[in-house]
Amino acid sequence: MTDSKYFTTTKKGEIFELKAELNSDKKEKKKEAVKKVIASMTVGKDVSALFPDVVNCMQTDNLELKKLVYLYLMNYAKSQPDMAIMAVNTFVKDCEDPNPLIRALAVRTMGCIRVDKITEYLCEPLRKCLKDEDPYVRKTAAVCVAKLHDINAQLVEDQGFLDTLKDLISDSNPMVVANAVAALSEIAESHPNSNLLDLNPQSINKLLTALNECTEWGQIFILDCLANYAPRDDRESQSICERVTPRLSHANSAVVLSAVKVLMKFMEMLPKDLDYYGTLLKKLAPPLVTLLSAEPELQYVALRNINLIVQKRPEILKHEMKVFFVKYNDPIYVKLEKLDIMIRLASQANIAQVLAELKEYATEVDVDFVRKAVRAIGRCAIKVEQSAERCVSTLLDLIQTKVNYVVQEAIVVIKDIFRKYPNKYESVIATLCENLDSLDEPEARAAMIWIVGEYAERIDNADELLESFLEGFHDESTQVQLQLLTAIVKLFLKKPTETQELVQQVLSLATQDSDNPDLRDRGYIYWRLLSTDPVAAKEVVLAEKPLISEETDLIEPTLLEELICHIGTLASVYHKPPSAFVEGSRGVMHKRLPARTGSGESTESPDVGTIAGGSGTETAPSIIPSQGDLLGDLLNLDLAPPTTTGPPPPTSGMQMGGMDLLGGGLDSLMGDESEPLGGDIGGSAAMGAGFGAVPAVMPASLNAPMGGGLGDLFDLGGGVGMPLGAYIPPKTVWLPAMKAKGLEISGTFARRAGVIQMELTLTNKAMSVMTDFAIQFNRNSFGLAPAGPLQVLSPLSPNQTIEVSLPLSTVGPVMKMEPLNNLQVAVKNNIDVFYFSCQYPISMLFVEDGKMERQVFLATWKDIPNENESQFQIKDCHLNSDAASNKLQASNIFTIAKRTVEGQDMLYMSIKLSNGIWVLAELRVQTGNPNYTISVKCRAPEVSQCVFQCCEAVLKN
Repeated sequence: MTDSKYFTTTKKGEIFELKAELNSDKKEKKKEAVKKVIASMTVGKDVSALFPDVVNCMQTDNLELKKLVYLYLMNYAKSQPDMAIMAVNTFVKDCEDPNPLIRALAVRTMGCIRVDKITEYLCEPLRKCLKDEDPYVRKTAAVCVAKLHDINAQLVEDQGFLDTLKDLISDSNPMVVANAVAALSEIAESHPNSNLLDLNPQSINKLLTALNECTEWGQIFILDCLANYAPRDDRESQSICERVTPRLSHANSAVVLSAVKVLMKFMEMLPKDLDYYGTLLKKLAPPLVTLLSAEPELQYVALRNINLIVQKRPEILKHEMKVFFVKYNDPIYVKLEKLDIMIRLASQANIAQVLAELKEYATEVDVDFVRKAVRAIGRCAIKVEQSAERCVSTLLDLIQTKVNYVVQEAIVVIKDIFRKYPNKYESVIATLCENLDSLDEPEARAAMIWIVGEYAERIDNADELLESFLEGFHDESTQVQLQLLTAIVKLFLKKPTETQELVQQVLSLATQDSDNPDLRDRGYIYWRLLSTDPVAAKEVVLAEKPLISEETDLIEPTLLEELICHIGTLASVYHKPPSAFVEGSRGVMHKRLPARTGSGESTESPDVGTIAGGSGTETAPSIIPSQGDLLGDLLNLDLAPPTTTGPPPPTSGMQMGGMDLLGGGLDSLMGDESEPLGGDIGGSAAMGAGFGAVPAVMPASLNAPMGGGLGDLFDLGGGVGMPLGAYIPPKTVWLPAMKAKGLEISGTFARRAGVIQMELTLTNKAMSVMTDFAIQFNRNSFGLAPAGPLQVLSPLSPNQTIEVSLPLSTVGPVMKMEPLNNLQVAVKNNIDVFYFSCQYPISMLFVEDGKMERQVFLATWKDIPNENESQFQIKDCHLNSDAASNKLQASNIFTIAKRTVEGQDMLYMSIKLSNGIWVLAELRVQTGNPNYTISVKCRAPEVSQCVFQCCEAVLKN
């Protein structure tokens, strides 16, 4: 009898009856009852009331019954966490059962019960199962660690399960190795910088050994893990490739694609003149071809991946053109993909074959496919020059068919052929003009208008043709209107006497009767050009156009590199990096091919920013207005390089309206100039301080009882040793190539001899030369601005990298930013203007005359309100107080005095920012304790957080 009886409708009192059956003494009756419960649960009925009764059935030797109870438990544990604890003892007992299937079942179920209360009870049984003698139990336990990590990551780390998982990579059983790799990869994804999979030649060797013996999904996990390894040299790379190559003949297409990914990545490191390199290229073709004999959905995935492979290494499939020929019964999505790859593989050797196919496709019934086939003929003409004539005659044959959509597509591609081969095929224009009336699609109409305007001098009735389009000007799409405006202006410049009326008519329609801003603007530009300087208008409008490139739809090289590293995943189907479609991804790592210089994100936190500015004279603090429309500010930047050169000019007091520097009140910040303080401050101009009464509450360190009162504090100061080099943060990528059309900018900030430097590395990852570089900053908190032009003296060629140092001044316009040390930058070159933001370390703004007199320090500390004091912890710092003081002094953080109380060293420090703000700090260093405490006092408390981050960065690096 089938199990359908369990799903039949039940009578009144069902739960009560099931409860009675579950507590029956007869084993068979118990099993039947549990099956009914599971059936009810499956169809969505709430049977959670039976939880205690079902849990009681766990105590059984019957494996089938145990599986059913565990299934129930997984479903209801979350809604009944208190009840679920009852099952813990059984888990513990089952994990020691003599039957390995039961031990594995227990540990698998434990991983699926996502209840925090239970997890800590499950650690011991899991630890035992990870070291179980049976490999089936060990492989199940390995996956359980990943599930447990998802519920409570801290617990897994504290219990040392991650180390046990790493040990399992050396297990004798290949399935255990595969599951351990899968679990570690899963955990590593949520902790991208953890380096859990610490791959080295020994562990790689173990993985490659396991690769031959584990199941197909195990092989995929291991291959994906191998793809993340960076071989030391080409010999190791070749060795791995040799051992991975047999996977290409696997029946599972996922294994094949994972193997292709590993080989494509490691081939980057092999010299191209190596015999093995050629052999490997030949071995890669057959498995890819085999994938195309699968069902359509798999074919599509394979074709999307092949599209990437062909862009990276077209030589792999150059002799396999025929497999990409379209079959009559292929679905449309497969046909379009095949067509794309055919064009990529088209060459002089196979172009005749390809054109014959494409002409055949153009007579198909599927409209989308026909359109793409006609476009493909045009792309072939542009790609293979020798075939251009044959392509044009094929297109003319297609135009003669008079099939409307074929004619329209043909005209669009012939326009591109004219752009590629000017003055070569213009004899066909007459044929094109015959079909003018049948054009109804905007793109085709626009293409035809462009042809008429461009070759107006060869077409006798050009003015009549364009006038016919003008009649319904307002009903045309924007694309056609713009093209028509330009074509008529071209015609006027070529035949001014005959077309004056026509040009006035179109300019009037475009500027006065149109509400489209693009059209209006272009109309006004033409109107002004023609009315002020017709010669200039001729030079602009009739300028020689650059030839169009062969492949306009190639994926940008840096993105292609990343996608090759994701072959066999969704990214390779979408042709987008994972970060573009994985929502809230906790750690999507940007992958790169090994031979290229990767722009790996630096581990240095951008928050450890500091702001640097060197001013020669004492100035009033700059005023920072509130943050406005920053994008608007950046778009309004004049990107011509600044005219000033040389060092930054001395800062003068800025007259800027708006709110005060960090909202602290200028008077309280600078005090009353009329009441100068007794002592000079660190050799600079006297600081007006208007100090009031001493506050009642002092910092603990200053309140401590001392021999000679507060004044003695500063007679205990320990001498400060020789200064070290100032801390410079490592370079990080500010502008990735993907966002800047191939230009990658990395950089950092440094302060040298009182001058702030922005140190940039510019890399050209595009396929064209870059010139005419300029840089501009948006308004920022401390008035940072370039002190001279960006000195890129020679053009930046493809794949070239240069280092540039840009001196900065602090006399630019000021506006308070969030965060305070944020800097928005615009960089221009001959291609475009690119925007990015970065954070500068505030230590760049610490000036060299920031050492206060001791008495002034004491009076200032008292005078700054206690609510302006912030306290921070600097953890894991293993320097003694003298070493710390030397390090800080190198970054212009000056120690005024040092004292020791009960084994604790206290350093009193002063800092002066480029805009005149003073910051006072107290650093407590306890011998043997790696955690320091720092108290920061400042009249502008917003600065305190940045100062702390800066001190932490200096001390830890």
